Amino acid sequence: MIRYELIHTDPTGARAGILHTLHGSFNTPLFMPVGTQATVKTLSPDELIDLGAGVILSNTYHLFLRPTAELIEEAGGLHRFMHWTRGILTDSGGFQVFSLGAMRKITEEGVTFRSHIDGSKKFLSPEISIEVQMKLGSDIAMAFDECIPYPADYDYAKQSTERTHRWAERSLNAETRSDQGVFGIVQGGMFEDLRRASARTIASMNFAGYAVGGLSVGEPKELMYEMLSVSTAELPLDKARYLMGVGTPDHLIEGVMRGIDMFDCVFPTRVARNGLAMVDPKVEPRGRLVMKNAAFTHDHAPLDPNCRCYACRNGYTRAYIRHLIRAEEIFGLRLLTLHNLYYLQDFTRRMREAILTDRFSEFRAEFYLPPT
Repeated sequence: MIRYELIHTDPTGARAGILHTLHGSFNTPLFMPVGTQATVKTLSPDELIDLGAGVILSNTYHLFLRPTAELIEEAGGLHRFMHWTRGILTDSGGFQVFSLGAMRKITEEGVTFRSHIDGSKKFLSPEISIEVQMKLGSDIAMAFDECIPYPADYDYAKQSTERTHRWAERSLNAETRSDQGVFGIVQGGMFEDLRRASARTIASMNFAGYAVGGLSVGEPKELMYEMLSVSTAELPLDKARYLMGVGTPDHLIEGVMRGIDMFDCVFPTRVARNGLAMVDPKVEPRGRLVMKNAAFTHDHAPLDPNCRCYACRNGYTRAYIRHLIRAEEIFGLRLLTLHNLYYLQDFTRRMREAILTDRFSEFRAEFYLPPT
């Protein structure tokens, strides 16, 4: 049920396509808002549709612990449980489990860990992760992998990557739903030969799509882009490519130029809850407005004069939003969340237009130009 249709490739290598799922077809490049616990924080499904979201991401680890996959299956699956009619991608839970550090133990069979909620002992394996995702009923399920920390030495990265390959095969073999597609994940740390070998190995398996994992974990940007280029060079052209956990405009531009179709990140919603608005660099050179700053006390302009999000087109001003944030009013967080997610949806839309007209190179150059 998951199919990627390549529409056009720009001279830079940037791709425009369509991701077909059981719950709709969506233009790529696309950014997926993160609904960790079956909700994108502060927003309703209707608001997400209004701002242009097509696929959202939910978190297997969190839903496995609470309210449990069994309860969501009982409710008719994740789409019905959260009243979302479009696409859903569920991650495997691997990244969250490995983030627990000393609270988890890795073996060939899987990972034993302590719940961050109540400290109870839990276990996730490739088979259990896929079983949970099948009960959730997501359109796209992710293979269970090990996210290699940065920095990591070569021997550890090699052993971990080889285990990820074995887990990928087990994940694929555990999938039984015909209406769901499983994506494999490329790992390899920050080593070119391991990245190439991993991409080739994962590409040789018949996954519905392919993700590049283990990047944006603290490494320098230049190294991240180098490893991304190495990874995508080995992936097939006829399947969707997903860069995991990336959500700032510069990362989206560089990812798209390296052949990436899909992105997700908590960044736009998390920073909104901390009072930060994402804006075009021509509006603010840093690309963000810190709304708690006193400079906005008497600023009666919209967040971004060229933005058509709910907040900007309805005249909510910087001064008003600053007041809401400082007063800890939830509406302020909602306005910034709506704005930030709209910004990234619109940004990916404009990237697609540039690709279709063979002017992505100009789009990228214009983005990096300093404001006049």
